[in-house]
Amino acid sequence: MKIKSKILIIAGSDSSGGAGIQADIKTATSLGIYAMTAVTAVTIQNTKGVKSVVPIPANETYNQIVYTINDIKPEAIKIGMLHSTEVINKVYKSLNKFKIEKVILDPVMIAKGGQKLITDQAIQFMKKKLLKKVSLITPNIPEAEILTGLKISTKEDMILAANKLIKFGVSNVLIKGGHLESEVVSDIFVNKKEMKIFSSKRIHTKNTHGTGCTLSTAITSFFSCGKTLKKSCELGIKYVNLAILTNPKIGKGHGPINHLNSINLKKMFK
Repeated sequence: MKIKSKILIIAGSDSSGGAGIQADIKTATSLGIYAMTAVTAVTIQNTKGVKSVVPIPANETYNQIVYTINDIKPEAIKIGMLHSTEVINKVYKSLNKFKIEKVILDPVMIAKGGQKLITDQAIQFMKKKLLKKVSLITPNIPEAEILTGLKISTKEDMILAANKLIKFGVSNVLIKGGHLESEVVSDIFVNKKEMKIFSSKRIHTKNTHGTGCTLSTAITSFFSCGKTLKKSCELGIKYVNLAILTNPKIGKGHGPINHLNSINLKKMFK
């Protein structure tokens, strides 16, 4: 398989391999993308939950970003777990330094088992500074509720929350609807000009660990090859759905999805 583009992933590590940077690298590689990384934290976890989070010093995360981009410039950047104000500030500084145009933010705040992965102060700093620097933000419903302060119970609530995020300065929003109780999962893409609802039949399984990380990296991968953001979201959702459908049933808790599936990726496809 020929390498189609290069992306930089800024995120935390998952020792169980189902989420975080491990899932990001698997996703990018499956889609023919060269993945570089800057680790923000090391998590000790398995499919049953997170035992602890060990932060990487913020300046070392910044150095990873700078040294990597100085040598290999990525076509796009995916940002995942940012656990503290200090690391968000360093990532913000690096985005100002290099001005990569295509940046996807997955605002990882809560682990699958319910553990909080970011401080309240960091959330406020993210809203104030980082949201204005990214091309797309991909919160799930609990994350969108934290960011907007709104209670989300319907698709209409999702649209309202997405528009509130646009007012914060985000260019594009994809709110993932998997937390709503319905047989059809609705993921809603919104910007100032358009709205698109991607509908998928719910796949009933407990093995959904890493879906958010995987989706944001798949979107980044497609976007890095010249696809529009809306098309990148559509293809990313298809990739994740297939990964959920073919999950390998690993672990005793919320098992990982199957990253070893691929969608034909043609560069400059609109």
